[in-house]
Amino acid sequence: MWAWREALFSTLRSMQMPNPDRFHIAADHDHARDAVERLFAAVKQQLIAVLPNTSELLHIGATSVPGCLTKGDLDIVIRVEREDFRGTDAALAVRYARNSGSVRTNEFAAFEDDACTPHLGIQLTVKGGEFDVFHQFAAALRADPALVERYNELKRAHDGQPMDRYRAAKDAFVTDALRGRSAKRGDARTE
Repeated sequence: MWAWREALFSTLRSMQMPNPDRFHIAADHDHARDAVERLFAAVKQQLIAVLPNTSELLHIGATSVPGCLTKGDLDIVIRVEREDFRGTDAALAVRYARNSGSVRTNEFAAFEDDACTPHLGIQLTVKGGEFDVFHQFAAALRADPALVERYNELKRAHDGQPMDRYRAAKDAFVTDALRGRSAKRGDARTE
């Protein structure tokens, strides 16, 4: 299967929220989105000074998608040119803990900050690299309100359920959404 898929799901599985044994939808979505937006603005402000000019810093989690239910955490992807990956990785490693449950390659690294409220997860990818897919799922959701509703249905069905069940269902859902998006673009990874 796709190597990027395994990295994506490894990272998604390892992002821990309080009480990681059970999946829970945030009780107050407006409050969760406000908290995430404030944190995103603060993190972005801090990181702009250390990121390469050609980098992209994107809010990619459910809180970045209008109408999408959320756990209330902040997920960010930082996309960099290949030649900037090492330096950016080092700069992030000084500021954030590595996500030890995630894969790490010369094109992908994951970081987190458990001390942040809400929880912060950062994925660093090489633009156009094998693992440069995190932003595509958020884009697919933003482009398709019906997809958001199906994702919300999945979340409602798993609210209060064991986290591993939710993650398995989410993995399948994300794979299908990305596969559909890739097929629409004619991406060779779908063949």
